[in-house]
Amino acid sequence: MRRLLALLVVFALAVTAFVAVGLAIQGGGRDAADTSDAPPTPSPTTPPPAAVTEAPDPSLADFYSQRIDWQPCERDEAQDCGFLTVPVDYADPAGDTIELALLRVPASGSRVGSLVVNPGGPGAPGTSYAALGRQVFREPLLDAFDVVGFDPRGVGRSAPVDCLSDAELDAYLAGDPTPDTPAEQADHREAVLSFGEQCAEGSGPVVGHVTTTEAARDMDVLRSALGEEQLAYFGASYGTKLGATYAELFPERVGRFVLDGAVDVSLDARQLALEQATGFETALRAYVQNCLDSTDNCFLGDTVDEGMATISGLLEEIEQQPLPAGERELTVGNAFYGIITPLYNRDYWFLLSTALASALEGKGSALMNLADAYASRNPDGSYADNSVEANYAINCLDDPTSVPFAEVPSLFPAFEEASPTFGRVFAWGMTGCRGIEVTSREEPLTIRGEGAAPILVLGTSRDPATPLRWAVALAEQLESGVLVERDGDGHTAYNADNACIDTVVEDYLIDGAVPDDGTTC
Repeated sequence: MRRLLALLVVFALAVTAFVAVGLAIQGGGRDAADTSDAPPTPSPTTPPPAAVTEAPDPSLADFYSQRIDWQPCERDEAQDCGFLTVPVDYADPAGDTIELALLRVPASGSRVGSLVVNPGGPGAPGTSYAALGRQVFREPLLDAFDVVGFDPRGVGRSAPVDCLSDAELDAYLAGDPTPDTPAEQADHREAVLSFGEQCAEGSGPVVGHVTTTEAARDMDVLRSALGEEQLAYFGASYGTKLGATYAELFPERVGRFVLDGAVDVSLDARQLALEQATGFETALRAYVQNCLDSTDNCFLGDTVDEGMATISGLLEEIEQQPLPAGERELTVGNAFYGIITPLYNRDYWFLLSTALASALEGKGSALMNLADAYASRNPDGSYADNSVEANYAINCLDDPTSVPFAEVPSLFPAFEEASPTFGRVFAWGMTGCRGIEVTSREEPLTIRGEGAAPILVLGTSRDPATPLRWAVALAEQLESGVLVERDGDGHTAYNADNACIDTVVEDYLIDGAVPDDGTTC
């Protein structure tokens, strides 16, 4: 498909995806953080000390002096909702502003402070992440912290970018990720070029100001509005890039930072895609091996290679003839999403087995449900958020690098070596930003975080989306990075049935206990 396929996978967060799976199974739908359409205006309260609200530039003083008018959320009055005002363009703070949607889950025990959280994506709403905190965080953190999620600019209810109608998004996600024929390649080209054009047309000026750097600046305004002299932060997947960027911009404001499922911020787009293709191939092989080890007669075959061949063959068959999936058809694009989604969490491998077994019998509904969960698609055909569109806008603004359509076949050898199953998907994905016409004025950063307090960087040995080597690299790049490794499967390390990791993270966030660099759990 387009580079979006790869980008969605590169930075997507497993927890978010499987919260969506749970909602789909239970018949749920809309974002748990939805509040009324008319945002309340932030109003000042007793001002915190000047050390908290001091702006990095005098022109930003009004933004740094604001307080959040927390009100009970409509969906859950035990949670608080609010808004934060930030400039569209930090180079023009007197110009247009936008409001960022916020959600707070108050600490249930002896409060330590506020913990700002981000689920990654980019494009996943942080308000949903905080609202569903009991599935994400364990009791010690929920007792100690007000968990605060925000929808980054362009995401969710924070001046969301808008590129495609629901029907157009359905068609986009269903597109062939490995176009072989001239007709398929023409369709691919049209989809890539029109996506960017429609984002620019449908989103207004904010589409040029949704970079990670600008979102990190927003986080510092949020820190001030929360009354915190230093920011405590938990970022997962792409949220690690956001946190690392914050550490580079505001190292003196870094408090206790956990970057889980880390991204190597030094890699270019091609190397990111290659290494992640390898990660998904490794994860899929681990899944097949588990099928062989845990069943007397694995339905995929008698060896790992046979199982991988079965899955590849299924994808080829679906490409030639989509499978019925209720009132819809499961295309090979949908099937790709359906297969990769359960790889994010070992606990959901059984869903992949059920879906693959059903697809091998000619039924596509189970794989389609998994694909819909990945894209936040509701059963009624609407989308619970704009995560797909925001992902495109943010990633392509951060790095508009793309490969000309005619050059894609030259990438096949390297990508197929990295992943015989998914290599060509990632290769074609390298064309995705060719349709983007908006550029950012933000200069690229070399991220070191010099002077920041110790930052925990977590990696998992068989993480499909953010390989362990990325965590190793980010911990080395950050001056104060402390690497902690989890031996296991799935995306991200915390709250993944590893008591050692959980203890390390909680002792660090709550008590400030910094583990030894290179700790392995």
